[in-house]
Amino acid sequence: METTEITIQNQTFTLHPSGALFWKEKSYLLIADVHFGKITHFRKHGSGVPQEAIHKNIKDLDTVCSYFNPDTIIFMGDLFHSHLNTEWFLFEKWVETIASNIQLVTGNHDIIAPLHYEELGIQIFEERCVDTILLTHHPETRNGFFNIAGHIHPGVQLTGVGKQFLKVPCFFMKPNQLIQPAFGTFTGNYMLTPNPEDRVFAVADDQVIEIVLGLQ
Repeated sequence: METTEITIQNQTFTLHPSGALFWKEKSYLLIADVHFGKITHFRKHGSGVPQEAIHKNIKDLDTVCSYFNPDTIIFMGDLFHSHLNTEWFLFEKWVETIASNIQLVTGNHDIIAPLHYEELGIQIFEERCVDTILLTHHPETRNGFFNIAGHIHPGVQLTGVGKQFLKVPCFFMKPNQLIQPAFGTFTGNYMLTPNPEDRVFAVADDQVIEIVLGLQ
């Protein structure tokens, strides 16, 4: 497993192959677009998604939390895909095992009543401004802030020899913004085309690797 470290606004961030982002100075672990409940929702409507996939999100959360041991976990929106289903009870049990403070920056899919989160001790925010860094679900531009967001499920297409190509999730960084890849299983990617001033960190083979634009 190979992470990549970058600097934003004189702060240190570690990009993890799970799609999580660790803010070292604050001991914040940022996780975007888990979409708990999505697999159960699709299975209910006839999709042939393996039952084992439901537990992968929990396993991946355990792995990344053990790796960083953060003081605070901030879910960057779309924590749960839609209405309550059986995956909520798996999430409840997971929360009971976590010593970290847990917060949720709400996304467009977060329609579960806030009371359910509050009963688990989870704080809910529409956005968080921490010094000059703005944490939101939807990417946005705001003067004086560097924005970290999710929502897009960014991906990039890598081109190899013989016109072979591979589509992988990525951290997509603009001069004043970083969009995290989706953490959750069965979420899909939206392919983005970088501009020359952008930076792209591809996630593949349990690694985070910066792509040299123009050579991929």
